[in-house]
Amino acid sequence: MWSVVWAALRSKAPYVTFPVAFVVGLVGYNLERLLRGEPQPAAEEDKSISERREERKLQEIAGEDLTKVVSLKDKLEFAPRAVLNRNRPEKS
Repeated sequence: MWSVVWAALRSKAPYVTFPVAFVVGLVGYNLERLLRGEPQPAAEEDKSISERREERKLQEIAGEDLTKVVSLKDKLEFAPRAVLNRNRPEKS
C-alpha cells in the first residue's frame, strides 16, 4: 500500500510543488517589500550608460579649443602600428 502512495506522490509532485513554491515566493516577495519599503531611484540610475558616456565626453572637451589640431604632416606616426613592428622600418 505504501508503495502505491509513494508512487502517486512521486508522479504528482510537480503539480503540488509548483503552486506551493509560487505562494511561498509571492508571500516572501511582498513581505520583503513591506519591510524594506520602496527604494528611491538615484539620479544616476535614471540615465543610461551611453547618456553618461556622452555627458562625460562633453565635460572633457568643454575647456579645450577645438580649432587647434595637429596637422598630419607634423605627426610622426599617423598609421597604426603593425603587430610587433615587424613590417615597419626602424626609425633613425
